[in-house]
Amino acid sequence: MKVAIITFPGSNCDYDLYKCVQLVGGDPEFRWHRDSSLGKVDAVMLPGGFSYGDYLRAGAIATMSPIMEAVKEFAGHGGPVLGICNGFQMLCEANLLPGALLRNNSLLFCSKEVALSVENNSTIFTELYKPERKLRMPIAHAEGNYYANEETLAQLEEEGRVMFRYIDPQGKSTDGSNPNGSANNIAGIINTRGNVMGMMPHPERAVENILGSVDGLDLFKSLLNHISASKKV
Repeated sequence: MKVAIITFPGSNCDYDLYKCVQLVGGDPEFRWHRDSSLGKVDAVMLPGGFSYGDYLRAGAIATMSPIMEAVKEFAGHGGPVLGICNGFQMLCEANLLPGALLRNNSLLFCSKEVALSVENNSTIFTELYKPERKLRMPIAHAEGNYYANEETLAQLEEEGRVMFRYIDPQGKSTDGSNPNGSANNIAGIINTRGNVMGMMPHPERAVENILGSVDGLDLFKSLLNHISASKKV
């Protein structure tokens, strides 16, 4: 699996993703935001961080970078694209995913471990997770409050496009389990086609025991399995 990891000014999780892709047997390659081509790759990952200092809106300026035209084209042809934290914000700003990420309800930066439930395990990103599996992953964001209008939220729910949801320690999705005010306690979503996913928690920071959790590994393994299988067809 050859993966293009896009680095923007202010990215700070690109090396984490690089290491993570290596851990699952993939072949990561960095692409700079000024590049105009992805080259021949099997997947694209947009890392967390503070691209362009989060000026204007988090992820907004990054969507104007030359590389994003290549990312949109890649996604348009069905290529897998994963956006994490700031990457999720970019995907929404680029209209590759619906909705927007607003300031946390607290108006404060939030950095802690959260509990998640796997809402849909029938996608290329989640197929190795058991249904409703409970996960632990860290978050680190100030704009993680997912917002969409009622029609869009209903569509996401009806089509099974909510991938992850914040839950409390007892496994219930409640207002108290939500660290940012996100609508319907949504932590991650996928597009209609099923090849573009964005999430606020950091699976790449939950891939080794020394990090406190390995619950993020199956996400990357799921993608690797899908790509490996598609190459054998």
